[in-house]
Amino acid sequence: MNQSSQQAAEVLTRAAKLSNVDVQGAVTVRDGSHAIFELPNGIVARIGKPYSYRTAQRELHISQWLNRNGIATVEAVNSIPQPTLVDERPVTWWTLIPDHRPSTPEELGTMLRQLHALTPPTEFPLPSYAPFDGVREHIESATTITEDDRSWLLEQYARLHHLYAALDEPSQPCVIHGDAWQGNLVVPPSGEPIVLDLDKVSVGWREWDLVQLAVDYTDFQRITNDQYRGFVDAYGGYDVTRWPGYRVLADIQEFRWVAFALSRSNTRQAAAAEAEHRIACLRGLVPKPWTWRAL
Repeated sequence: MNQSSQQAAEVLTRAAKLSNVDVQGAVTVRDGSHAIFELPNGIVARIGKPYSYRTAQRELHISQWLNRNGIATVEAVNSIPQPTLVDERPVTWWTLIPDHRPSTPEELGTMLRQLHALTPPTEFPLPSYAPFDGVREHIESATTITEDDRSWLLEQYARLHHLYAALDEPSQPCVIHGDAWQGNLVVPPSGEPIVLDLDKVSVGWREWDLVQLAVDYTDFQRITNDQYRGFVDAYGGYDVTRWPGYRVLADIQEFRWVAFALSRSNTRQAAAAEAEHRIACLRGLVPKPWTWRAL
């Protein structure tokens, strides 16, 4: 167990005592930007980053708000006061969704069309989407990359910032998910898709939610032409790859995925190797379609 995983497990144990939750036999589901554990009695614990208490509170509000507005999301366990705070890390407790599968592109497109049509909530504020949030810090703090790669990444960071600032706004800001990939919309046996990972729900251009599946199609070829057409049709016919600014958003999104790998690289050898591979791809040393491993 690496250091970050061990720290998350310790936070879970202490939070469980405070909230009277059984964590015997807890199973790690994810050790990413958030640590997620599956617990007995159909509960999932989600451990936020330090000093993210307000974000965790907002996730709970967003879940309730979306469910009231006809978009099914993961639901908090109402019997537990939330969030539980340990060492400035918020822990939220959610109802397990068993036996689910990732959504199809068509199912994802349908959900995003519904989400983007919502009027932003008035009972609590949503932040503005910040595509460069934390990216520079991850580059500067990475200890496993060469100085040549770091210099190149910082130059790219400045270039993408400039290109982004020069874009004409493609659409009116709306409620967006902020991390809209097929794994964040899951489908249980009941057949009703359920939205996960609500921490990046914000107000921004709809194109940010559309670009993630689009790059799966254009740069990684993870989905077929027919699957991408199904996504576009389900969304209502708008194809973000035909927008002149698509390449800028696509490059920023892929740059963010590199930065995420770097954020894990100092403590995880697999993440360091993956970050090195992703940088090589961006620098043109690996031809498309690319294959990037999930972290």
